[in-house]
Parts: sequence; C-alpha cells; structure tokens
Amino acid sequence: MIKVLVVDDSAVVRRTLAEALAKEPDIEVVGAAPDPFVARDKIVRLNPDVITLDIEMPRMDGLTFLRKLMQHHPMPVIIVSSLTPKGSSLALEAMEAGAVEVLSKPGSAYSLGEMSIQLADKVRAATKVRLDALTGRRQAVPDRIHSTTLSITETTNKIMAIGASTGGTEALKEVLRRFPPNCPGTLVVQHMPANFTTAFANRLNELCQIKVKEAADGDSVVSGTCLVAPGNYHMVLRRSGARYYVNVITGPMVCHQRPSVDVLFHSVAQVAGANAVGVILTGMGADGAKGMAAMKEAGARTVAQDEASCVVFGMPKEAIKLGGVDKVTPLGSVAETALRMI
Repeated sequence: MIKVLVVDDSAVVRRTLAEALAKEPDIEVVGAAPDPFVARDKIVRLNPDVITLDIEMPRMDGLTFLRKLMQHHPMPVIIVSSLTPKGSSLALEAMEAGAVEVLSKPGSAYSLGEMSIQLADKVRAATKVRLDALTGRRQAVPDRIHSTTLSITETTNKIMAIGASTGGTEALKEVLRRFPPNCPGTLVVQHMPANFTTAFANRLNELCQIKVKEAADGDSVVSGTCLVAPGNYHMVLRRSGARYYVNVITGPMVCHQRPSVDVLFHSVAQVAGANAVGVILTGMGADGAKGMAAMKEAGARTVAQDEASCVVFGMPKEAIKLGGVDKVTPLGSVAETALRMI
C-alpha cells in the first residue's frame, strides 16, 4: 500500500482528496494536516510514502515547508494548488525546489471528477521517483550551444518534438536553455494542468535564448521558437505548403493524459517524417513510446534520456523497449545530441 499524507488548510479539500484516494486499492490515506507544523509531526509519526501539499497556508506557506522538507527529510511531494496566476507561479517554484508533480485544485470543492484518476496516477508516479535525482538537480546555468553550429538552411524545415512528464519541468529547462537562437522549430508536451503551462512557458521564455510560448491554435512553427502544449489540450502538427503550424484540440485523454506526447509524436511522424527529431525525457508511464516508434518508422531520428539522469525512467524505458529510440544519453547531452541529429 502507498501511504499518503494530505496537507491543506481547507477541511473540505482534505476530505475530497482523501475520499478520492481511498477508492484506490493500492493507496491508503494515513493522515491529514491543516498546516506544515501539524504535517511535520505526522510525517515523523506516520512515515508516509507521498505528501500532497497546498502552497498557500497559514502559519507557514507550503513553499517554505517544502524547501525545509527537501533539505532535512527528502520525500516525494505533489503540489495541489489553485489555478490563479500566483498559484501557478508558486507551483513552478515548488517544482524547482523538489516537488515531483503539480495538480490543480478541484473546480468544485466537493468533487474531483476525472481529476481523481490523475491524482491517483501522480501518487503512483511519485513513489517511483529517484530522490537523488530530485535533490541533486543542477542550479548552474548549463553551457549553451552556439548558433554557429547550426545554419539557418539546416533548421528552417526541421521539427524538434519533445515529450516529458514527472521531473520534466526541470529537465526541459536544462535542455531548452542549451538551444541556440536559430534552433529548429520546437514543440513540447509536458504533462501539466491547464493554466500552469502558461506560467511554465513564460518562465522558460525568461531563461532561454529562444522564444518560448504556450501554443495557440494556428501558431506557426518557426526556427528559434518553442511552442508548449497548453494544459488540458492536445497539440498536433499540421502543414500547409511549406508552412508548419499547430492545432490545439480537445479530445479524449490518451494514456490518461491531455496533452499527450503520443498525440504530438504521431502527428509529427505523419506531417514531418524524416525532417523531425523526437526527444523523450523523464516521466512515468508509456505516453510517447508508440508515437516515438512511429516517428522512427517515418524516418525521424530519436533520442531518449538515460536512466541515471531521469527522475522516473518510465517513458524513456517504454520507448526503448518498443525499439523507437536511436540514441540514449544523459540529460546534459540531450540538447547537443538532438541538434546534431537535426
């Protein structure tokens, strides 16, 4: 049984999360806490495997508590936050501080709906994380790849497609910060709820040499720009003449995800074929494995992050098992490897 401690100042939210998790046969909610001080005592007494943590709480905010926790007693933490701009920004800071997943608070305080499946999946994913990969995250700015290594003619008609999940926000940051200003048009699917992807894309845009934005329906895919799939929407690649663009669409979840890496990769295989490179990074589950195999079959080159540098070696492992990966490499070499493939 996976033991979970729910930490939230709202009694209604605590009860809603606990009731949703209690329906899962492999998950047990061993306790709940209204603030970090109570949570601290219950962690010692109950020894949970995973914590769900609100950010905005009285007496001590969740971000401060998380930083103390990761310093003195590292363990998997899932952030459950509001969809406000402030909540999204704080959730990203929490991911940088060591949280493994983020989930939006339920729209109705009394029901999670389909979010209950995502909550349970994230709890299971959290138990698979390598804590050394979380606590040992690099803080230094990675070496950037100079634009002189790529010519405009080499990147104009090329597509870079990247998929990530658990641990992916920090992995993507490291990869994209290495990209030069004239990198190929890049498409990213990171499993993340609606609204949080807006803050995530804006944060990457501040850190990277390239332009990063949350994708909007009809956006062109051009050199030097990265489009991030918006939470709760799939993103697919389209082509009109010489122009690549994206459609942002609704539709059923794929591998319990929306956006789905498989949906993006399959569209890239169909539309770009050998003009694409696919990258799969850290994450739980198999999303992206079939799509990456389809990309390789269509002539694309593909790269996966290696096990030693992954927070969770799930998605890369499944892609490798299906034979869809050309090269397996540490996170620090992913950018250079992918750009050489272009």
